[in-house]
Amino acid sequence: MSWLAAPRWAYRVLAGMALTGLAAYWGQAWWRGPLVDVERVARRDLVQTVVGSGRVESPFRVDISSQITATVARVPVAEGTTVHAGDVLVELAATDLQAVARQADLSVVQARARLRQVRELQAPLSEQALRQAQAQLDSARAALRRSQTLVQQGFIGQVALDDALRAVDVAESQTASARLQRDSAGAAGSDFVLASGAVVEAQAAADAARARAGFALIRAPRDGLLISRHVEAGDVVQPAKLLMTLSPAGSVQLVLDVDEKNLRLIRLGQKALASADAYAQQNFEATVAYINPGVNAQTGAVQVKLRVDQPPPYLQQDMTVSVDVEVARRPQALVVALAAVRAPDSAAPWALVLDQGRARRVALTLGSRSGGMVEVLSGLEEGDAVLQASVAVSDGQRVRAKPPAL
Repeated sequence: MSWLAAPRWAYRVLAGMALTGLAAYWGQAWWRGPLVDVERVARRDLVQTVVGSGRVESPFRVDISSQITATVARVPVAEGTTVHAGDVLVELAATDLQAVARQADLSVVQARARLRQVRELQAPLSEQALRQAQAQLDSARAALRRSQTLVQQGFIGQVALDDALRAVDVAESQTASARLQRDSAGAAGSDFVLASGAVVEAQAAADAARARAGFALIRAPRDGLLISRHVEAGDVVQPAKLLMTLSPAGSVQLVLDVDEKNLRLIRLGQKALASADAYAQQNFEATVAYINPGVNAQTGAVQVKLRVDQPPPYLQQDMTVSVDVEVARRPQALVVALAAVRAPDSAAPWALVLDQGRARRVALTLGSRSGGMVEVLSGLEEGDAVLQASVAVSDGQRVRAKPPAL
């Protein structure tokens, strides 16, 4: 007999068996609990980072200004130009200063001529005058001795002796005067010292005049990039007026604003990996060099500066950069996905662990975090299956882990 000819009660038996099987299957599934997503606890190297966004800037900037009041004659550089130390940035019109410098140079020539006159003319003449005065003194003294002898012998009178005495006095006075003139013109004398001092004074005045004339050429104090320019030919500039701003070459730092909640993690000397937004695929290294001791009251952020020892050539002033500061490294740490931790930022984080078909609540002690993973210091073991925090399951409820996706 074919199945088509089977009695109706046979169909009822088959349908009843199918319903019984389905009821048994769904009943067993209900009893075992729902399928849920789980995260496995594993060991892996964990590097914790603090991520921030900031900008590129030089550790310092050089403001270029004039030291004199003058009219700008020429500005040979443009904003964005790379300059070298000594390059002319601004040329000022300074004809009057150059004239003063030439006049000061002439004063030096005159002072040196006066010193040469003292040394080559006055000194020899005073030496010769001293010799002549000394000879006249010797002659007057000899005449006095003769007169004294003749007076004693009675050949001349007292008047002649008095004349001889006066002649000696005059000769001694002339000799003393000649000696003073000779000493004054000598290397240690007042005339020589005054003439030498006049040369030094004139030279100093000439140096000052040339230096002031040199202020007409405003030069780059060091290599760098000209990042701003506020002067044009024809402008009248004054001392302390900002003309240009120079960003020195060779020194680069990154300035970040870090959320104050991460302040406890940041330390001087920590290494970081940075990239400019314009060159996102090219990373370069940096080091934490400064942490501002104050917190911005408006933004709740702390300014952190990082030193870049080998800046890439494409890095430019005020570029936007993204930075990952390495604040902790845990080799082979026990970690789990942060998505499996409940109340992770509270004082008592916890998780639900799949234990013999049931969800069991465990208290956790957490450590470092990085890339969606968190270090577990206590509460879990390697290989534990932890229910994702998004799963609405109560403690003790029967659950089943979903099979891993292929």
